[in-house]
Amino acid sequence: MKKLALITGSKGGIGSAITEKLVSQGYRVIATYFTGNLSCAEEWFEEKGFNADQVRLLELDVTNTQECVERLPQLLAEEGTIDVLVNNAGITRDGQFKKMVADNWHAVIDTNLNSLFNVTQPLFAAMCEKGNCRVINISSVNGLKGQFGQTNYAAAKAGMIGFTKALAFEGARSGVTANVVAPGYTGTPMVEAMREEVLESIKNEIPMKRLARPEEIAEAVAYLASDASAYITGETLSVNGGLYMN
Repeated sequence: MKKLALITGSKGGIGSAITEKLVSQGYRVIATYFTGNLSCAEEWFEEKGFNADQVRLLELDVTNTQECVERLPQLLAEEGTIDVLVNNAGITRDGQFKKMVADNWHAVIDTNLNSLFNVTQPLFAAMCEKGNCRVINISSVNGLKGQFGQTNYAAAKAGMIGFTKALAFEGARSGVTANVVAPGYTGTPMVEAMREEVLESIKNEIPMKRLARPEEIAEAVAYLASDASAYITGETLSVNGGLYMN
């Protein structure tokens, strides 16, 4: 029987790579899409060449606690226990803190941090009951080192790391691990759409002088999802080309 993985933010550059990697390893993936965006999700599904045995689309607003409380237990009833949960959904609303409006603060905290509670909490008891399950949260190098104009984003991504360490304690006895992958600048369509001079400036700061490939982030996730990582929990795996080492 195929293992089941739920991936939030599955349509983005990193999310797509994670979905494709896990599908290639024989997982069935539940790929969430934002409420009301079915046509966009279906277009992505067709473009990637998935079939219903590989990927199921699930409408879910990860910022809506009540929606998660209603839909995720229903998903468990239909599909069984989730073996791997990848909390990947995230947005940016950059701006200097002294000029930041409350809406941009809350939007980032709700999507990048509060979503961890909304999505993980309805699934965690079932994962502990089953055992040998994985929670993998996608943070960022900027959650480790901070970044000008990203107080909201850095706070959320740093919060993800604290959440993961605490959750690791609670899941350990049941064989449920919780870990973080913290990517550096990654060659997603959004990043590669930056002005060429900005991209070159970013690359020059990275010791490896290039962006990460989304597939490299997906490989890190696949490792933490595998049986080979069963004794690793509460850790942050940085995939940043040496941009930040701690």
